[in-house]
Amino acid sequence: MKRARIPLRKRLLVRLLSASVLIAVCSVAATAWLAVATTTRALREEQGQALADDMDILARLSGYAATHPEWTGVQAVVRELSAGTGRRIALTAADGALLADSAPRGTSLPPRAAATVDPLHTDTYSESGAQLGGIDPRAVGPYRLTAVERTKLDKVARVRQACFTRYGVDTALIRTPSGRSVLTDTDGGVLSGYVPEQCADGRLNTLTPTEEKAVAALQKQAGGCLVRVGVDPDTPVAFDTSPGLTGLPGGDATPAPMFGDVVGGKTALRAAQTCLEEARRAQLDPYVAPVAELFLGGGDSGGGPRWNLSSDNKAKVVGAAGLVLAVTVAVSAVVATRLVRPLRALTEAAQQPPDRHARVPVTTRDETGILAEAFNDLAERRERLEAQRKALVSDVAHELRSPLTNIRGWLEVTRDGLVEPDAELLGALHDEALVLQRVIDDLRDLAAADAGTLLLHREPVPADDLLAQVAAAHRVAADTAGVALRTETDGDPWLDADPLRLRQVLGNLVANAVRHTPADGTVTLTARGDGEEIVLEVADTGSGIAPEDLPHVFERFWRAEKSRSRRTGGSGLGLPIVRQLTAAHGGTAEAASTPGAGSVFTLRLPAAPPPGDG
Repeated sequence: MKRARIPLRKRLLVRLLSASVLIAVCSVAATAWLAVATTTRALREEQGQALADDMDILARLSGYAATHPEWTGVQAVVRELSAGTGRRIALTAADGALLADSAPRGTSLPPRAAATVDPLHTDTYSESGAQLGGIDPRAVGPYRLTAVERTKLDKVARVRQACFTRYGVDTALIRTPSGRSVLTDTDGGVLSGYVPEQCADGRLNTLTPTEEKAVAALQKQAGGCLVRVGVDPDTPVAFDTSPGLTGLPGGDATPAPMFGDVVGGKTALRAAQTCLEEARRAQLDPYVAPVAELFLGGGDSGGGPRWNLSSDNKAKVVGAAGLVLAVTVAVSAVVATRLVRPLRALTEAAQQPPDRHARVPVTTRDETGILAEAFNDLAERRERLEAQRKALVSDVAHELRSPLTNIRGWLEVTRDGLVEPDAELLGALHDEALVLQRVIDDLRDLAAADAGTLLLHREPVPADDLLAQVAAAHRVAADTAGVALRTETDGDPWLDADPLRLRQVLGNLVANAVRHTPADGTVTLTARGDGEEIVLEVADTGSGIAPEDLPHVFERFWRAEKSRSRRTGGSGLGLPIVRQLTAAHGGTAEAASTPGAGSVFTLRLPAAPPPGDG
């Protein structure tokens, strides 16, 4: 076979080298760009560039901490803020463990933290003016209203807003972080001025059960502190439900508990309020994220110095890039050559004449080695199939020639008047025709099974009736051979099968067993249930099958006895038909044998519920 000439640009070696060079060029370019970009960002950070978005970053992260008990999902928020501001943003825990970072893994942190993110102590930020002091109003914890309470308050607020509108007062309806609906002026500030008496029903400011429960727990938690500062722990706690400006987007605030009046004057009131604030922080602590340190890096946009390479530096970069490319090409050439060598061997073996069944040496355990093993297996199967094909043609010719020769010979002598066409002659001719018909039917069944056109008429089949019918059909042959034929059924198993095909399967197994069982031997048919399967077995006490022959018993025209004598009968198609028909039913066929002790053929087929159970 003439070897096809492959164009140079399409050779695997050339394509591997091209891909390696392209990857090296991209790597060098990306590395150079990253070095320039990193240096530029460092210079901007040192000169205090791109710090205008600190307040928004701080507010967003504080809000996240106020509404989440852990920092687990903050990475997405950090990436979003970094993409929007062009800043490097990193969060670490109090012990220094990294929580989130918009920079690639392994990038070192700035030398110092820009802020401390603690929603319960917002006055601890190191950058002044970033956010108001106190507790972040978005930290609501147990004060968050239920859906039913939010819906109820929302309806009350809308009724009150409609009342204000009837008396010429324009209001806006907002929802605080805890879910409480409140009315503000049209600018979102505290509602002041004229309030119609008809609208001041107080329903909107009434505490919900959730808030009452949280306030009661708060007062109980603050009790010890109040006693220490000399304040009655049962002093009523008020709950401010009016909105206020917090410096946060939207300007909404969370209703806050406070003391309206305390015996002892302003000093006692301040001490009591301090107790209340500390108790509230302790109450909210399980609902907010732990304290974290915020690190801010330089941005990527805006004015600022750019770092430009000098001539010497450019020469160094070009030299390093050239060295990288040279090493890449050399390594790629060695690797590509090692990859191409076994492929060339495969190509040469594949181009050999089919009758040579060429093999290739397996020199590696990688993908090419696996491919070589697969190629050798394919060549071995091809050689075996070719031998089977030749044997098949020979066996079919042999199986058909003998009965055809007998039929032709008897017909010729009858035509010449040498023999009278009596009943005995016609019976002999009929027997030979049956042999022909059996071989042709077997070949037809196998062809239909191979093509997937074998039709099955499935129905519930009682296993005991099936075994009895098969045994009855082969009783005469077994008695003639001096073989005992028995059936055994465990329970009342039913099969989901085509009864005609199943009788054909078992008939082939029984006929085969009777042929290979000597006189005074036994052939036993058994059936039993095994979960969702029915197990059928045909066991004999014959000569058995040698271990080296056992894997081939289901191959077509294979015989353990290699001679072409028809002493043992059979066309060599019975067991292949058993396997094909069993597979068509969704089952499996297996053979086990002990030389000198007999063989067991086992069928596993789908079970069917007995009639009346479904």
